Amino acid sequence: MKTCYIISAGDADKIEIIKNDGDYIIACDGGLEHCKRNDIAPDLVIGDFDSLGYIPADKNTLVLPVEKDDTDTAFAVKYAMEKGFERFVIFGGAGGKRADHTFANIALLAYVSKNGGTAYLDCGDYSITAVTDAKITFREGLQGDISVFSLDEKAVGVYEKGLKYTLYDGVLENSNPMGVSNSFTGQESTVAVRKGTLIIYFNGKICDTAIDKFSECDIL
Repeated sequence: MKTCYIISAGDADKIEIIKNDGDYIIACDGGLEHCKRNDIAPDLVIGDFDSLGYIPADKNTLVLPVEKDDTDTAFAVKYAMEKGFERFVIFGGAGGKRADHTFANIALLAYVSKNGGTAYLDCGDYSITAVTDAKITFREGLQGDISVFSLDEKAVGVYEKGLKYTLYDGVLENSNPMGVSNSFTGQESTVAVRKGTLIIYFNGKICDTAIDKFSECDIL
């Protein structure tokens, strides 16, 4: 599946992208500086450029108004979705000076998930993703933390298998963060939800995961 890589202006030290045929790279505003430091040539630069401080002279630059409904990152995601992309990896989407932008990008993961795609925030030592009426499988050998939260008022039919604490056909609510601080055990593990959207934080890389449609027989 083609991947759209988006580099935003939040925290991002070392960014490594293996670009395959059909993949696309978008730098969002101050994310262009991350691209320069990591020798990444974006296919498109998008932003109102309030954080970068200047408008790039590149021909592949799309200037957005400062006053708009979407953040630069959200605009980039929706722009790429219109071009047929269904898989997104966002660097620099967390941390930085704006905690509200981190929250906005987590909500953006859910937006992609609810519209049939997959999206990840690559945050270096950890990653964040969202699944809607689906399951995510983690490869064996992982260690560290994993936390699972409901973005919707309720997520029903939640399963956590192969982790330190298991859950069978549970219910998670967005007003009760009971899914925080679970742990990988080194064996293959699965988090699944029959109905609803889950936000999943985990110590690991995107390549450690696979997201598929929910099938109750797969997780029993």
